Amino acid sequence: MTTLIAKANQDTTLVDLGEVIIKENRIEIPFNKISRNVSIISRKDIETTPARSLQEVLSFTPGVDVRQRGVSGVQGDVGIRGGGFEQTLMLINGIKMTDPQTGHHIMNIPVPLQAIQRVEVMKGPASRIYGQNAYAGAINIVTMLPETRGLNIQAYGGDFGMKGISAVSSLPVDLPFGKYKQTLSFSHDASSGHWYNSDYKVSNVFYEGGLELNDRNELRTMIGYTDRSFGANGFYTNSFPDQWESIQTFLASLSHTYNYENLYIQSRAYWRRNTDEFRLRRNEPAFFTNNHVTDVLALEFNGRYESKLGTSGFGVEGRQEQIESSNLGNRERSFLGVFAEHRFEFWDDFDFRAGVYSNYYNEYGWKHFPGAELGYQISNSSRVYTNYGASYRIPSFNDLYYEDPSNFSNPDLVPEEAQSFEVGYKFNRRGLRFELVYFNRYTENLIDWSRAPSDIVPNPNRWTPRNISEVTFQGIETGLQYALNLGSENFKLKEVSLSYNYIDANLNQAAGVESRTSLTALRHQAIAGVQSEFFTNLELNVKARYIERMSLDPYFLMDIRIDYNRLKTFGVFAEASNVTNAEYVEAGFVQMPDRWFRAGISINLQQ
Repeated sequence: MTTLIAKANQDTTLVDLGEVIIKENRIEIPFNKISRNVSIISRKDIETTPARSLQEVLSFTPGVDVRQRGVSGVQGDVGIRGGGFEQTLMLINGIKMTDPQTGHHIMNIPVPLQAIQRVEVMKGPASRIYGQNAYAGAINIVTMLPETRGLNIQAYGGDFGMKGISAVSSLPVDLPFGKYKQTLSFSHDASSGHWYNSDYKVSNVFYEGGLELNDRNELRTMIGYTDRSFGANGFYTNSFPDQWESIQTFLASLSHTYNYENLYIQSRAYWRRNTDEFRLRRNEPAFFTNNHVTDVLALEFNGRYESKLGTSGFGVEGRQEQIESSNLGNRERSFLGVFAEHRFEFWDDFDFRAGVYSNYYNEYGWKHFPGAELGYQISNSSRVYTNYGASYRIPSFNDLYYEDPSNFSNPDLVPEEAQSFEVGYKFNRRGLRFELVYFNRYTENLIDWSRAPSDIVPNPNRWTPRNISEVTFQGIETGLQYALNLGSENFKLKEVSLSYNYIDANLNQAAGVESRTSLTALRHQAIAGVQSEFFTNLELNVKARYIERMSLDPYFLMDIRIDYNRLKTFGVFAEASNVTNAEYVEAGFVQMPDRWFRAGISINLQQ
């Protein structure tokens, strides 16, 4: 019998990103041969970032706009390249977390932060790869099934009555017909809140198992559940400070993979259920309460075939979405999607990839979304690329039907469509990574929630979703990351990073008109980071951000994390957020907290 023993971890994330394979649902491509802007958040990045949630980790990613309502990501909206939260697709190991009720729920991720191996952020249209909801970008959470037994435990506490605990365990088993790898993890976070009616409780449970039947066939399953309840003061309106919400999300999937010689085929089925109770007055449910139950059932079939002519990808998906709601009514809709693409290399240093995603929805019939990518490898360390893609988003049930004392519905909304273009340059050599990108996204029928101005505070006018006829987003993204490893045993400068992103949009609005999403997108974003090490076991990570959004006041934030013995059996850490004591609002009407602290311990046991 094998037992767990105290043993130092290895920082296995210190690898060349060129060795990382981006595993899309069909074609797999090495990171350094991707002809688009993709950011990789490694396990080490997750461990050393001053953050207690995935939302907070993503907020340090160039080009990603995370708008949190309160601390620790109890609810946060994620946008990419000026896109709104409805235009970003979240995935877990390629499984879509689409929520037809509202994009506010796509970050209800049932995976504890400590169980995430890495995060792949694909910027720009990804409809050709993942389907209709990958309008402005996609974020794929990747977990791992270890070959050996292990246990990681973390516990922390901090300001605002904050407390949390998480555990991630791996327990592979040798069976007569194959090796069964499995992980079980859970987390619980709670706080009394940083201002009136902002308390929260968030619990996650996640199980993943994989069985290698033989060298060609593998089965995998995932089961996840998250339960989050929170005071929602200022989340959606400032007219009702006693808002409250409780959300439960369940995810289950089963997949089979066949991989032999030149042929790869994966089939999978999944079910996602989201239950949402929302009250305008927390202790008076009879005043106004919404109850929603949303189900998404899907089947997918994906494959690829490698030949002398290159790699061909193909796939088909079917998805059923339905909701039972006290406000939106009982509704359902079905989708069919077909994928086809091909990638080949020519003239030694060029590669070309093109494909199309065709989607059928009975309200709008067939829609086709082509895309193409062209790359040229100047040298082993330099690459230039360009790409084009069409994308599409069908309005959510919330967009179409939701009404309350602060919102009107608009069942006449039509889908958003966009044409996107990108050109970029990458450099990766000896620990130095640099990327410069220009992008342009032309959008028709952009959906935005707006309301008329008023001299009365709070504004009594209702929010209404509308289609804006034509909008062009364009911008520049640039980033530099350098692994220095300069210094002595007593002090070593490990890494520095710097990025700047600029977005321009030709959005026109009447004077005083308020916008919830599009007209408050990022304009300027600058992120800087410094990682250093003292006496081998003490690590310091400093992160700073300057954020300026359209029509909103800019702000500057600095966060700090200190780790002692991070890779050893027993470690401690401390974090400070908003060290500069900035006053700022990220989403809704939630005034974010001043300077705040938390600290905790970690225990690592491995076979």
